[in-house]
Amino acid sequence: MAEQYQNSVTIHNSYNHLQFVNTKPYSQRKGELVYLGRLVSIKGVDTLLHALHLLKQRDCFPKLTIIGDGEERENLMALTQTLDLVAQVNFVGKKMGVNLVEALNEHKIMVVPSKWREAFGIVALEGIACGLAIIASEGGGLKDAVGPCGVTFPNGDATALAAAIQHLWNNEAAIQPFQAAAASHLQLHERTAIAHRYLEVIESVSNQFADEKKNYLFVFASYSILCASF
Repeated sequence: MAEQYQNSVTIHNSYNHLQFVNTKPYSQRKGELVYLGRLVSIKGVDTLLHALHLLKQRDCFPKLTIIGDGEERENLMALTQTLDLVAQVNFVGKKMGVNLVEALNEHKIMVVPSKWREAFGIVALEGIACGLAIIASEGGGLKDAVGPCGVTFPNGDATALAAAIQHLWNNEAAIQPFQAAAASHLQLHERTAIAHRYLEVIESVSNQFADEKKNYLFVFASYSILCASF
């Protein structure tokens, strides 16, 4: 199986760099932690709540905003009560467009605590673009989306997540290197950069079969699809 993919190329997803932008300095942000996504079991919001409970036992009380909705909302709200976190956790429902960008820019740290191995993680790029440091699960492709702009922890490990939160919470010095790396990391994931990467691969493939007429039709069709997509 490994031999089949030895010449494969990984091209990551892009994000909307025109919508998700950093509009507020870190020092002016009143929000602390934010989660953005569906409220379903595989997204690991319960792991995040258990991490906050562990921190509370250490007299550490970061506040969390949960943006999104889903089938687990009621269960997660009940768990918030059970863990005595009501004063720290705010469920605000879905947000979109300008309202979402404004909400993200009010916070300092985005947590992406997925239990399953995400294929990538555009939400992390959106958070980075809005000036947030990222704490994310390390399994799957999330670590590639985070890059040098945050830290990762083992999927589903509330203790490790609590340690990561405690390290970055109200610690601007620890977050500054992530912010310094954001621009160059994000540039790699803008739509034009990803489109050019696809075209490079298509051109490389076409060069290997330059004598085959049907390959030119393939390249033309691929180029047309890319132009329409980006």
